[in-house]
Amino acid sequence: MLSVIIPTDGGEQPVVATLAALVPGAAAGVIREVLLVDRSGTDAIERVADVAGCNFLPVKGSRAEALAAGARHAKSDWLMFLHPGAVLDNGWIDETSQFVQAVAASGRLRAGVFRYARSPYMDASLGDAAKHFVRLLLRRPPVDQGLLISRTHYDRLGGYSPTARRSEAKLLAHLGRSGRALLRTRIFVPDRAAI
Repeated sequence: MLSVIIPTDGGEQPVVATLAALVPGAAAGVIREVLLVDRSGTDAIERVADVAGCNFLPVKGSRAEALAAGARHAKSDWLMFLHPGAVLDNGWIDETSQFVQAVAASGRLRAGVFRYARSPYMDASLGDAAKHFVRLLLRRPPVDQGLLISRTHYDRLGGYSPTARRSEAKLLAHLGRSGRALLRTRIFVPDRAAI
């Protein structure tokens, strides 16, 4: 059902945390494949992919290029983009399956984003709190909130542009509020400085 795409920069620990939360989804048959798209030029993530049974794709360039390459190589009709270190809360499997079925039944193209939750183990800085407040006011989801989207919808929107600055934010903005659903499942996102 799903291809999960995780762009990485060579850090093993955040990737392992994300993969651990995905194991039940693979066991339930919801996840068809996980692509670790690494742009570090080291072999650390390739070793993680080998041990975890994931596909490994080395890419040179920006995070947007990694995301676009992962989408091109994905084999499923549905794509889930996650940042390394992001951990989905319990219940994501059922909700993801229901969302995919609901979109298919309605014939209306929509994408889903997970409910943002900072990791309880990280100290929030004043700057992070201000950014989160501005996003709430403007109703813009953070780019590390994850994205669940059908390949058809992704392709129609033009996907992640490998050459654009802030490609993730632009795709979310292009979806608009009416084009994305806020899922009930929380996604715990680590402090970027800790990764």
